[in-house]
Amino acid sequence: MKRLIVIGISVLTLALFAVGCASGAVNNPAAATAAVTDSAAAVATSAPSDIVTTDTAANETLELTLDQLKQYDGKNGNPAYVAVDGIIYDMSNVKAWGNGDHNGYSAGNDLTDIIKNKSPHGLKNLEGLPIVGKLVDG
Repeated sequence: MKRLIVIGISVLTLALFAVGCASGAVNNPAAATAAVTDSAAAVATSAPSDIVTTDTAANETLELTLDQLKQYDGKNGNPAYVAVDGIIYDMSNVKAWGNGDHNGYSAGNDLTDIIKNKSPHGLKNLEGLPIVGKLVDG
């Protein structure tokens, strides 16, 4: 019985250590860049076929036109992406953006004006969200 308790505590300690190391990447720009690159690569492999990714870009993020961004509306299993100042953020795991909608606004759009000029929280709530790409002309 003692052996099971020791093993259980060891596993729990190891799990907490792993979580701590993973959350430490948020404060480490190099690790955060690697995480964004990995995230963008995963998204790129599951993106619709007409989406362009920048194979030559240093961070290999998605490059979406406004028309392409509209596909990422958070509905029917699609991720919920919004663009602000040309940067595309993944809102899929933000509870307030459930089903791709938040306070009358929809994912899949450029919400720069809304977030900067009408949102009570402004740009503050974008901090720490996954960046999956950039908005391009097209």
